[in-house]
Amino acid sequence: MITVHGHRASGNSYKVQLLLDHLARPHRWHEVDSSAGQTRSAAFLALNPNGKVPVLEREDGSVLAESNAILCWLADGTAYLPADPWRRAQALQWLFFEQYSHEPYVAVARFIRRYLPEDHPRHAGLPQLIERGHQALAVMERHLADRDFFVEGGYGVADIALFAYTHVAGEGGFELGPYPAIGRWLARVRAQPGHSPMRG
Repeated sequence: MITVHGHRASGNSYKVQLLLDHLARPHRWHEVDSSAGQTRSAAFLALNPNGKVPVLEREDGSVLAESNAILCWLADGTAYLPADPWRRAQALQWLFFEQYSHEPYVAVARFIRRYLPEDHPRHAGLPQLIERGHQALAVMERHLADRDFFVEGGYGVADIALFAYTHVAGEGGFELGPYPAIGRWLARVRAQPGHSPMRG
């Protein structure tokens, strides 16, 4: 039995929840409200000194942090992570894209608008976050124009990782109407067997 220490409203935690639900894998969920500072407690920092959710903990006490690393470990040996080396590398390419070119803008804009008061200084950075987030969405739109999913062979970890914050991008101020291919992809992801909504 594994335990996931995560925050339901976090897209990074939702990725792990979504894959576990697809796999119907038994697990324990320990809610850690990062917005309330619970990731800075001594107990949590003992699990992950980086102070971020999610963290996966095995029964032997070993832990794994970073949402996309957790996705790869959980998906290994399943249809959600390609066995073919080239397709697996393509999946990893999109996982890296999500963390470097997508999440820092789409997710951070959502965080600011959802959790910080309107007079908070970080609101001044929203225009740049929106601009950079739209650049990432444009890359996704071009890729999905003639594809059902991000990697040849079908739905997998790349889609799960990118769905997590894209489907709530509107909370960060992103209008998805100009991205019809992304809209169709979002619908395909929601139609996957075992799909579950974000619970936070």
